[in-house]
Amino acid sequence: MKVGLLGGGNISDTHARAARAIPGVEIAAIYGANREKAERLAQAYGGTVYDDIERFLDHRPLDIVAIGSPSGLHADQAIAAIRRGIHVLSEKPLDVTTAKVDAVIAAADRGGVKVGVFFQDRLKPDIAAMKSMIVSGQLGKPLFAAGHVRWYRPPEYYTTSRWRGTRALDGGGALMNQAIHTVDVLQWLFGPVVRVGGRTATLLHSIQTEDTAAAVLEFESGALGIIEATTSSYPGYARRVDVSGSEGTLILEGDKLVATDLRARGTQASTVPAEPPPENAASATVSDSVPHQRIFEDFIRAIRENAVPVCDAREARPSVAIIEAIYRSAESGTFERP
Repeated sequence: MKVGLLGGGNISDTHARAARAIPGVEIAAIYGANREKAERLAQAYGGTVYDDIERFLDHRPLDIVAIGSPSGLHADQAIAAIRRGIHVLSEKPLDVTTAKVDAVIAAADRGGVKVGVFFQDRLKPDIAAMKSMIVSGQLGKPLFAAGHVRWYRPPEYYTTSRWRGTRALDGGGALMNQAIHTVDVLQWLFGPVVRVGGRTATLLHSIQTEDTAAAVLEFESGALGIIEATTSSYPGYARRVDVSGSEGTLILEGDKLVATDLRARGTQASTVPAEPPPENAASATVSDSVPHQRIFEDFIRAIRENAVPVCDAREARPSVAIIEAIYRSAESGTFERP
């Protein structure tokens, strides 16, 4: 498989490491708005560097384009690749509006190519175990789910970037950029969200979008939930997800399932010691590329077997729809439907 990297930043470096770790996968081409960054990636991982995105997409052979550009560019770039018959694996979100996500879905359907999204949490072992316990009925009737993303980003995280914290290219702040993984996990674990009520604020950083948000979620099942997200909680803490059903509670800290308290098993609180906060609680750098590698491996399997990736374009839509509805609710003061 020949992979093209669309983007020259930190996340494209992660994509490169993840792809190169898979036997038979090569980096064939790289396009980045900053040529110096793109050339550094090429020196480390191989591939031809392009200044022009059209020439990059015309590179052959090219089987997959991995998109790691600013969020508000994802859909247009994905559609350009789809029109050339190239499979697309995009960083989250697939784009910053459901209208653009829908355009990608329609283009992929017409073009007969695969589109996947890096929602790598779905393939992390302890989160997958939570999903299995819920689906199998061990948790019982879903009652309540909560996601807590209390991270920190220093001022320079925004001031040194042309796109972070902007409405046009980031699409939002702490919710659309940092907490979207957790929004996806909550709706993946507990099912469709039918109404949300939210509040957003910009309390610490000088940015166009929110650095703090809180919302109530109503699930189709009747369960309730909350999501809280911020990039203002110094020094940054591990993400926490806890879900409760009629038969018990599961608690995730970071990526570790630290409590599995189920009636059928008896109380097993703190089954795994909590670990220090992961680096993403305080930094955009991702040193561990294994979760992204799992997404690459699943996507390649989907291409070869003509199957559906673990998170395709349709599966990536609900998280964007939920966040859009939270933003509308914050403006209207009323509950909104995704």
